[in-house]
Order: sequence, then structure tokens, then C-alpha cells
Amino acid sequence: MQSLPYRQLAGFYFFYFAYIGAFAPFFGVYLAAAGLSPVEIGVVMALPQVTRIFAPHLWGWLADASGRHVRMVRVTALAGLLCWLGLFASTAFLWICAIILATGFFLSSALPLVEATTLTHLGENTGRYGAIRLWGSIGYIVAVVGVGYALDFFVVDTLLWIVLASLLGTLAFAWWVPEAASAPHASDRQPITGVLKRPEVLALIVACALMAVAHGPYYAFFSIHLVDHGYSKGVTGWLWALGVVCEIAIFLWLPRLYGAFSLRRILIASFALATIRFLLIGWCADSLGLLLLAQALHAASFGSFHAAAIGIVHRLFRGRHQARGQAIYGSLTFGVGGTVGSLASGYAWEPLGAALTFSAASACALAGMLLLWWKPAIPER
Repeated sequence: MQSLPYRQLAGFYFFYFAYIGAFAPFFGVYLAAAGLSPVEIGVVMALPQVTRIFAPHLWGWLADASGRHVRMVRVTALAGLLCWLGLFASTAFLWICAIILATGFFLSSALPLVEATTLTHLGENTGRYGAIRLWGSIGYIVAVVGVGYALDFFVVDTLLWIVLASLLGTLAFAWWVPEAASAPHASDRQPITGVLKRPEVLALIVACALMAVAHGPYYAFFSIHLVDHGYSKGVTGWLWALGVVCEIAIFLWLPRLYGAFSLRRILIASFALATIRFLLIGWCADSLGLLLLAQALHAASFGSFHAAAIGIVHRLFRGRHQARGQAIYGSLTFGVGGTVGSLASGYAWEPLGAALTFSAASACALAGMLLLWWKPAIPER
């Protein structure tokens, strides 16, 4: 049996989430400096999520057909990096849309395919997932804090170079990660549509999509929201980082959490705490103490939520369906949900204001929790 490629996977997660940590919190700030309106910013920030609706299905199908998941990650990571270079050419709205759409189309393959590869390497020992995935959180912190301070001292265009460097690191480690062979499973003979039609699978996907909708205003406008309330970009970076520090703590605690509670209960609790978190962000931004509490709850709204969700997906989609199962989960939840959340927040931000926009996000998280509570057939372990 091949030993676990811990360093290779950890390095990939580090640089991939460093890219996310540079892009997601601060690209909206870059777009605002480039003169785009809130609606245009919402559209641009939705485009990576749009690509996650359809692109992962293509890459997952090609990866499963070839049996070479990591090779697909390498090819698409290189293509995404080359597309990103186009942003250095122009700040026109339509040009930015085209570049972000193309970049997202290729980079959307990376995470679901590597998640499937990681879980295949781990086998039944999925409790060790957190020890690998926490390096993604560390990369996110390094990026979000570093970019926050960098943008206080350098021109906002510096962001493009930082993202480029993180994509180069992602590509380098993708070349180092070994392939993992999936073990045959009885469900291999069942078409993947048969798995998708199961009520518990549908409930999980809809609930997780609602969580992604809830995060729409957070990823698109949280930095702008803080700057509007007088916080510096450096402090903004630290607030983003705090959430990820708490996320790391959850990943380290994951084996004990898995042992003490079922995946379904972890997921329901994550939705409940996310409901509280978005209300605090929307209504209490003037209080640094309550913002600190809200960011600490990122451990639930993303950390324990994500770990429990992909653990359940890993149990629902087995054998040859693993890569496409993770791709379907990512595309229908973060793809559809993230797109709706980003677009809706862009249109709601000015007429409704921050408080009501984040209240709507909180309502989405609450609806997801109620759906999971109603559908007890979701795997407990």
C-alpha cells in the first residue's frame, strides 16, 4: 500500500488556499479601485462560482474516464495560471469578466479532484483529513494577512502579482502529488444518476447550496463592509485570518469531533452557528468584540461544515463515482449556491444595505439547518 503523500498534499492545499485567501477577500477591493460598480463587482465575483456549476463535471468525467485525477489537476492548473495573466492587460469590465470566467473554468477542477485524491489515499482513516487540510487554512491566513498589509502600503495592482505567485506554487505541488487508485465498490455498477436521485443526497446538496448562498455577501462584500466602518485593510486582513485560525483549530480537533458526534449532527450545528454569525456581521460591525466572535464562528460555518459535508459525500459516492461525487457536490452547492449568493448580494447591497443583506444570508443558513434536521437518512458516520 502506498504511503500517504502528506507533504505533497499539504503543499498543494497551502498554495491553493493562499490563492483563495488573496483573491476572495480582496479582489472586490481591486475591482472597486478599478471603478466597477457594486452590481458589476457582484457579477465578477459570481463568475468563479458560475464556472463551478458546469466545469467540474467535465473535469471529473475526464478524470474518472482516464483514471488520472492528478494529471487533470496539473493540466487545468497550468491553463488557469496562463489565463490569469490576461488581467494585467486591461481593467475594462467585460475583459475582466472574460478573464475571470476562463480562469475559473480551469481552476474549478483542482479542489474536487484533489479532495477525492486525498480521501482515496486516506481510505477509511478520514479522521486524518484535518491534519492535511489545515495546511490550506494556514496558506489562507498567510495570504489574507499579507495581502491586507500589502494593500495598505502598495498599489492595489500588487494583488495580481500575489495571486500569480500562489498559482505558481499550486502548479508546482500539483506536479508532485502522486495518483491514488480507487478501490472497486459495489456501487460501480450503478449509474451516478441513481445516487443523485436518493432523497438524502438531494437534501444534502440543497442544504449545502443554501450555506453557499449565505456566504455570498461575506466573500463579495465583507472587506468593503469593514472598510466602510472605518477598519484599515490590515485589520481587515487579521479579521479574515482569525476566522481561518479557528478553522484550523477545528481541523486539528477533527478526529475527536468525529468520534464524539455523528457527521449529520456536526453539520446541523454548523448551520445553526452560521445563522448567528451572519446576523452579527450585518448588525454589529461597529463592535470589534462582536466581529471577533463572528469571525470565530467561521470554524463552524466553513470548518466543521466543510469537513462533515465532504465526509458524507465520500460515503454517498463510492468507488468509481468518487471524483464526480466531489465535483457534483462542489458544482451544485458552491457553484449554484455561490453564484446566487454573489449575484443576489450585489443587487441587494445598495438598496437594502449591509444589515438586511447579511440577514438574508442568515435566513439561508437557517433554512439549510431545518432541511438537514428534517431528513434524518443522511449518513450518521
